Amino acid sequence: MHEQIIGKSQAIQRVRELIDRVSNTNLNVVITGESGVGKELVAQHLYLNSPRNGKPFIKVNCAALPDTLLESELFGYVPGAFTGAYRKKRGKFEVADGGVLFLDEIGDMSLPLQSKLLHVLESGEFCPLGAEKDVKTDVWVIAATNHNLEQAASEKTFREDLYHRLNIIKIFISPLRKRVEDIPLLVRYFVDQYSPLFNNGSFITCDHVERLAQYVWPGNVRELQNVLKRMMVLGNFDEIIDELEDKSKSSKSAPSSPVPAWLAPEMIRLRNEKGENLLSFSLKKIKKKAIDQVEKEVISAVLDKTGWNRSNASKIL
Repeated sequence: MHEQIIGKSQAIQRVRELIDRVSNTNLNVVITGESGVGKELVAQHLYLNSPRNGKPFIKVNCAALPDTLLESELFGYVPGAFTGAYRKKRGKFEVADGGVLFLDEIGDMSLPLQSKLLHVLESGEFCPLGAEKDVKTDVWVIAATNHNLEQAASEKTFREDLYHRLNIIKIFISPLRKRVEDIPLLVRYFVDQYSPLFNNGSFITCDHVERLAQYVWPGNVRELQNVLKRMMVLGNFDEIIDELEDKSKSSKSAPSSPVPAWLAPEMIRLRNEKGENLLSFSLKKIKKKAIDQVEKEVISAVLDKTGWNRSNASKIL
């Protein structure tokens, strides 16, 4: 069940393999990677492939709340815990009982809160603010960060014991610039998703896809998704891609991985065939056309070599 994890690169295939291996283990997981690569999506797929599917999946962004609010959000509080606490608040560890608690941007959590999180991971219990007794919880914790937690632990900005407790399984998601072969597949996925809403998908051509594959995508898949939305709503595809190319030139960046050799020339060939658009050709068709073309060239070369003697040519082939 990996329909939304789009790509054929080795890096993405490895992510899928890890999801399959880890989803039934209940082991703590840290998902790492740059902003926009899809860490929450991987967390959701871990959940969907686990026995906890159907139980709560609760996300908490550790960077979005001040320390005091994050503490009450995670652990809850009892009436009278502080001024204004008139009624009980259930924390996310209680709400997520039996399911998954996804702690996004865990590298931004303060050291005091890290200590409390470590206690929960070690004991399976937490103490709401103002309470006198711990509460048991059965939660699978999946964390995500764009920070280097190992370096943060060595610099004492992240607890080393918590790092080792969380980092039993590490899933790294490569930036999009390192797996440009996934870009055409992602474009097609988003075009199929948004074309019924914006009615402009048919104008995204293979030439557009090839040009998009040359951009470095510092915002990764999220940036690609947003650019495609803008293109399909406004319709000025070439102008938007021109802006991306100008941005790339000004930053003196270039893709770290080449566009697959079979893809670029075949896209050019398709572009010249009656202006075929992306919705008319799946990548399987594109690849098949490339293979068929190579086969034709090989057969033609063998026939030329044998003087068009089909019997001798068939023996060579």
